[in-house]
Amino acid sequence: MWNNITACSLWRLSPSFMSSRIQILTPLVIRNYKDFCKDRQTIWTLQNSLCQVMKKTVPTLKCNMFPHCFASNKARYGQYTKAFPVLDGSIPSVCEHVFEENLRNSEACIQRYSELLCKVGKGGGENAILRHTQRNKKLLVRERLKMLLDDETFLELSPFAGFDLPCGDVPAAGCLTGIGKICGVWCVFMANDATVKGGTIYPISVKKQLRAQHIAIQNRLLSVYLVDSGGAFLPLQAELFPDQSHGGRVFYNEAIMSAMKIPQVAVVCGSCTAGGAYLPTMAEETVIVDKIGSMFLAGPPLVKAATGEDISPEDLGGASMHSKVSGCVDHFASSEKEAFECVRNIILTLNYELPPEETLEYDDPLYSAEELLGLAPRGYNYTLHIKLILSRLIDGSRFQEFKAEYGTTLVTGFAHMEGHLVGIVANNGELTHDASLKGSHFVQLCSQRSIPLLFLQNTAPHAPEPTSLSQAEDHTNRLKAQASMMAAVACAAVPKITLVIGGCYGNESYAMCGRSFDPNFLFLWPNARVALVDSRHISTFPQAGDDDCTGDDSGLKYLKEKLDEESSAFHSSARLWDDGIILPQNSRKVIAQCLTIMKQQKYQIASRQRYPVIRM
Repeated sequence: MWNNITACSLWRLSPSFMSSRIQILTPLVIRNYKDFCKDRQTIWTLQNSLCQVMKKTVPTLKCNMFPHCFASNKARYGQYTKAFPVLDGSIPSVCEHVFEENLRNSEACIQRYSELLCKVGKGGGENAILRHTQRNKKLLVRERLKMLLDDETFLELSPFAGFDLPCGDVPAAGCLTGIGKICGVWCVFMANDATVKGGTIYPISVKKQLRAQHIAIQNRLLSVYLVDSGGAFLPLQAELFPDQSHGGRVFYNEAIMSAMKIPQVAVVCGSCTAGGAYLPTMAEETVIVDKIGSMFLAGPPLVKAATGEDISPEDLGGASMHSKVSGCVDHFASSEKEAFECVRNIILTLNYELPPEETLEYDDPLYSAEELLGLAPRGYNYTLHIKLILSRLIDGSRFQEFKAEYGTTLVTGFAHMEGHLVGIVANNGELTHDASLKGSHFVQLCSQRSIPLLFLQNTAPHAPEPTSLSQAEDHTNRLKAQASMMAAVACAAVPKITLVIGGCYGNESYAMCGRSFDPNFLFLWPNARVALVDSRHISTFPQAGDDDCTGDDSGLKYLKEKLDEESSAFHSSARLWDDGIILPQNSRKVIAQCLTIMKQQKYQIASRQRYPVIRM
């Protein structure tokens, strides 16, 4: 590098001449020190150092003449985005009664949300927790995550999965999944909660793990498995073993992810019995905890029954045996703390080029997020204008609208979420023919410009049946336009986030990137409803043409009650039709976090390969 003497002897000249020398010499230094100058921050530091040395010789030198190619585009770009028009988020006085009704409904939904969240935190109950911590001498799953993850908030996925199922409650589906940082790297974690049925795997547990793996694949995120499981719940084996999307798919995904160079690390911090033993064995690196970690296809009781031999879990498949004899694990840890430190050290060997630590500058919305509780519709008839919600979510309440005067029942445009540029597609009424064409155009525009999409979904509960030939033609044209939008959404090659703020009904929900259209993340507000039709809009009982189907009031009442129960946000989340329920006032933070997570894959320097890492 240039030292002070060399620089001062070279540049005892005029400030203008010295400034021109900076522009000439900086590329030469970058070329000579290319291994050192890998990012813009390093280049900027280099230029600044040269300039500070030269200022000792010429104090009047101004150091603001750096080449434009090295200047921060975001700093210059951010000042222009403040020119986006500001939305008027004031609530009209004529709508105050609707706001109050929505607010009361939101408060009731949030009360249930809080009660369920408290129940999730208790896991399998007090007795199971005592048995897990005192008799088995193991840490609770949330204590493990606290030791493993960086000291930052993590995004927990589907915490209400497994509640109120036909087989009974399985709190959090018996495992915690989510996304958090380890050594600065965003990672998907899957951690068994052995206080819930001893870590037994239920069909809903498999579904939750598969969803976490899918998120890891879609966003190319490192995966960490904390395994503490007693194996499959045999009475429900037909629902978790034989089919394509059952338990074996977890192991298939492990191989595919490894071939995609998505790293996977496992920690055996409890039992790994039967099929569960394959999960850590197929991971690329595995750590086992002494005394409490074990892996075997059949435990000591089955060995006794089959051979008459008495053997301890440690001798059959403990930490020493697998680390010294079988080679099924790669690291021996004497304690759980040591195991998680080992995992963090493994993460540091992944050769990831982390994004530069930068604090994006952004403005808070001009309106309070707490007011979203009064804007979350209790029903479709209580929906207020979508721009009232947008003005409480986006930076500075600034929104660059696209086709503002066309297809007005769908609002589209560009905005920022904590500094991240997004394209927004938001329902503001029925998805008409014009609105669908507008949505299709905008989605393709975002895909072409590589801008992530955010869908705010509140679809109409039903479409009116045509009563004339002209209405039938309009109906057909609407279907064609909606099909066009569905195709655009399905093929858009950009990250997509869907937030259901009201109703998720029928075919319009597909065009608005519902679950079957594979958004990267899908969240619900507590007031959301998910169903083919809205129970509150059924006026006649469907006839099947049978003499047995009379369509009486009792049948209609039963159908409405069933639809009402099955369409609640909590029923949906319990069955993993979404990635979790989030509170309206937290939506901005969660969406911004997801946008940050999805950006990490840009910084992975490893190219794909054909085969996974195979344990020999």
